[in-house]
Amino acid sequence: MKRFQKVPNLLMLGAIFLLLFVLAACNSATNEAVPETPQEEAAQETPTEEAASGAQEEAPAPAEAEAPSASGPAPIGIVDEIVVVEEPSQDAAVTRLDVGEIDIFANSVSDPEVFQSIQAVGLNYSQSFGNYSELTFNPAGPVFEGTGKLNPFAVPAVREAMNWLVDRDYIAEELYGGLAVPRYMPITRAFPDYARLVDVARQIELKYAHNPEKASEVITAEMEKLGAEMVDGKWQYEGEPVEIIVLIRTEDVRNDIGDYVSNLLEDLGFTVTRDYKAAADASPILIRGNPGDGQFHIYTGGWVTTAVSRDQAGNFDFFYTPRGLSFPLWQAYAPSEEFDAISDRLGRRDFKTMDDRKELFAQALDLAMQDSTRIWLVDQLGASPYRDEVVVSSDLAGGINGSALWAYTLRKGQEDGASATIASPSILPEPWNPVAGSNWIYDRMLQRGMTDSGVVPDPFTGLSWPQRIERAEITIQSGLPVAKSLDWVDLQFADTIEVPADAWIDWDPEAQKFITVGEKFPDGLTALSKSVVYYPSDLYNIKWHDGSNLSLADFMLGTIMGFDRAYESSAIYDEAAVPAFEQFQESFKGWRIVQTDPLVIESYSDVY
Repeated sequence: MKRFQKVPNLLMLGAIFLLLFVLAACNSATNEAVPETPQEEAAQETPTEEAASGAQEEAPAPAEAEAPSASGPAPIGIVDEIVVVEEPSQDAAVTRLDVGEIDIFANSVSDPEVFQSIQAVGLNYSQSFGNYSELTFNPAGPVFEGTGKLNPFAVPAVREAMNWLVDRDYIAEELYGGLAVPRYMPITRAFPDYARLVDVARQIELKYAHNPEKASEVITAEMEKLGAEMVDGKWQYEGEPVEIIVLIRTEDVRNDIGDYVSNLLEDLGFTVTRDYKAAADASPILIRGNPGDGQFHIYTGGWVTTAVSRDQAGNFDFFYTPRGLSFPLWQAYAPSEEFDAISDRLGRRDFKTMDDRKELFAQALDLAMQDSTRIWLVDQLGASPYRDEVVVSSDLAGGINGSALWAYTLRKGQEDGASATIASPSILPEPWNPVAGSNWIYDRMLQRGMTDSGVVPDPFTGLSWPQRIERAEITIQSGLPVAKSLDWVDLQFADTIEVPADAWIDWDPEAQKFITVGEKFPDGLTALSKSVVYYPSDLYNIKWHDGSNLSLADFMLGTIMGFDRAYESSAIYDEAAVPAFEQFQESFKGWRIVQTDPLVIESYSDVY
């Protein structure tokens, strides 16, 4: 999950570079196989999660209508002011665009009727392929501590059976009007990993095809094991109806999905409460609430991969384990020991060849279906509408609201100094904390508009381009599947990569100082990868919002925070930070500041 900060700290930047070469590895491995980011979701969102791949042949998208061409000259006016307003209704947003009240609707529209309205009034729109919908289950229980009521979805077999209960073809064709394709797994059909794993994916899709009779059989057996009984066509537990609370998002097609799923559950004998809420009202329950309080059983979720994802290996860690996010719901996830171990290996890219990677991926996909903490419904084709007098960058995966470049490219009219109005379905659904803050796309879009990054993703390929760095040198252990994609990076190979003894590898939370490799590993240490990042000579001229200059301390603090929060003896200890940190430590081999002006930072890792 990307954090809100002006310049990424070293560890994050190192991760970006290492990820870049995971992506490059995919290019090198195309000879063997075929060609990620929460987000946002993303896992990354690296963003990781992208379009234009051979998978399009496997899952053709509906024919794309051409966006109307602007009749006048291209907008070139630099915008001086951006006003963001809330508009939860997609229909109303189109009307407001048409009459000129707003300039951009920063949301991906997949509702067929709204899409027709966009075309009918002649609005421009960009198209994207990175949005997807799912059902998130509350895994607490099987009896909620807060209510004493039964939660059938604490049982993995019940969650797995929901895959057979829902008809993804119906959702894609009827509810989305053909602007979606069925999705079964935590990988996107339009992205390279689906093409690499198409044989595995097809088997899973056949195994979990719509089969309501099988779903009913499994759910009935599991309910009886839990001590529930069917009385006059309704499930009861300890003399009370088994209530299922479905937390239904109201801003888009997920409203219809929530009703559809509720109807299916009622047909099975459950008593369903439909809790309709927009993002800002749902967030306190989903994100901040204690799962054990039993405030919901199912949530109609939606995600966007904000950049074309060439590597979705991190999605298992993100979506199924406590390492994904620090929120209470994620901390309640309890994957099987086998699934957890494989997710961890994929998250750390712990494999030597692309064949090894595929084998791990195949196991993870099968185990993800058995776990089904969430079940996937559809990949969407989305349209982001805007007026003729506006031009703005859109990402092929993330659309306008997922684009890293929207704030840099926004232009309006022919004269500088204009004000642009952007409508978003929600504003400030979660706090903008720099530590463990919001992961909502509505928040993250605005944060990206006020953030500098070391690198930014290409909106068409997902490959990283330098923004606040000058160049990088990467050294990889010989034999690993890595290749160079872009010329701003120098790639070399070495039989052995020794980590310098003076590199920092750990943190002493009591003494508040770094621990060196020499202190922790006196016999020496090696790594699979080394990155050297060169920053421009004018780096320290960059201003913060208060007018102060960027300094080396800004890099140091972000890195220290990454360590300090995970140690129990620290004053800022946060147990929710521990799972991801422990995984990080397994691969992190150290970093050091080679020089301060111009800044050069060196890092070592077993992630590549």
